[in-house]
Amino acid sequence: MEFMDVIKARRSIRRYKPDPVPEDVLNQVLEAARLAPSGGHRQPWHFIVIRNEETKRRLGIPVWAAEAPVVIVGCTDPEASPRWHVVDISIAFEHLVLAAANFGLGTCWIGKLGADEALKKVLGIPDHMKVVAVTPLGYPAEKPKPKERKPLSEIVHYEKF
Repeated sequence: MEFMDVIKARRSIRRYKPDPVPEDVLNQVLEAARLAPSGGHRQPWHFIVIRNEETKRRLGIPVWAAEAPVVIVGCTDPEASPRWHVVDISIAFEHLVLAAANFGLGTCWIGKLGADEALKKVLGIPDHMKVVAVTPLGYPAEKPKPKERKPLSEIVHYEKF
């Protein structure tokens, strides 16, 4: 797919087919995240790939998300990049989401979770790490309609606000 077509086609998916995600496709999606830029080239991100059904259920994420074949947790190390760690993991996670869309996979970026500490405990994430995003990953069982977006004229300003 052309890049702009990938961006236009990406949707937040909340229903997934049970079909497994091939290992080579999963690795390419993760590779896209690995190649993301980061402040000072510190690369403070870590990604946890979860396929185990019981583990997915224990994460404290919505039931529909845990039903996807794969769940990916994106966390960051504030000690590695005190100033930019959240921006860096967000850029990497968006690379991951767009790469997934390119392969016909669905995702749904789940931000701040109320159960971060429980999630960290289940996955053995060190205390100093920060969980920033979670996404289910799998083949969509739905095709949501595009949502209305504001026109550029409402959001772009030239030279000043």
